[in-house]
Amino acid sequence: MSYLTGYTLDQKNLRVSGILITLLGAVLMSFDPIFIRYSGVSGFDTAFLFGLFTAISMPFFIQMRDERGVIGALRASGWPVLFSGLLMLGSASSLVLSIKLTSVANTFVILSISPALAAAFSWLFLGEVTKRATWISIISIMIGIAIVVSGSFGSGTLMGDVLAGLAVTCLSLNQTLLRKYQGVSRMASVGVGGFLLAVAMFFLAAPSTYSLNTWVIMGLMGLFTAPFGRVLSQVATRYITAPEVGMLLMIETVLAPLFAFGFFGEIPHQESFIGGTIIVVTILIYAVISGREEA
Repeated sequence: MSYLTGYTLDQKNLRVSGILITLLGAVLMSFDPIFIRYSGVSGFDTAFLFGLFTAISMPFFIQMRDERGVIGALRASGWPVLFSGLLMLGSASSLVLSIKLTSVANTFVILSISPALAAAFSWLFLGEVTKRATWISIISIMIGIAIVVSGSFGSGTLMGDVLAGLAVTCLSLNQTLLRKYQGVSRMASVGVGGFLLAVAMFFLAAPSTYSLNTWVIMGLMGLFTAPFGRVLSQVATRYITAPEVGMLLMIETVLAPLFAFGFFGEIPHQESFIGGTIIVVTILIYAVISGREEA
């Protein structure tokens, strides 16, 4: 298999590779808040610019990396690539609206059920049974996230919470879908999602008001870190289960505040350190155990 790196992966190392790919994707996506803060835009404008630049970058890299070209990759991926794009549109747009209507804390707590929801969908649609160790890790990470946001939880509105639930449902369904249809081009999937997001958000955004600084900074995010973080998280579903991908992506909850401290000098609250420690230790233990199982 030569999905991004071009290397043939030893069968015994597939799970370890999936874990590392997911963590790399999480690192890239953790830079999203930094770019957004520097750009000076948020909400619908953020979603529009991310979608626009993703729709530009993904076809370019497909043309460079995939001998089938853009049209060939889309044809070979079939209907699942469109469905995946629609699910990405649903998750991204619902997340933006959720953050506008409820507290970030509420949104993060609801998003933390993503691994559990993915486990339910994987069992329902794929017949995959999630291991006990994975369930224990999922519960531990959910506790960690609840501690991280405990100081501001409960300050949102019902509609915002419902939209966060819709976002996490779309996200978990997309991970399960791509786990089943492993031949779908991940770059095509993210590209289609970006295109649909740009079209949907265009009517709610105000591109004429953006400064050059906004275009440049969001271009760096939308062309490189943000889409490739999502591509890597989708590639990982070829090697590990959807619940495992969702669980490992929760490391973003720890990395984002650390990056905010490094770039803006924002000192995380005590709850962030306690909850973050639980999340990091859980993921490290899970990764070590998985590596030993493969060995």
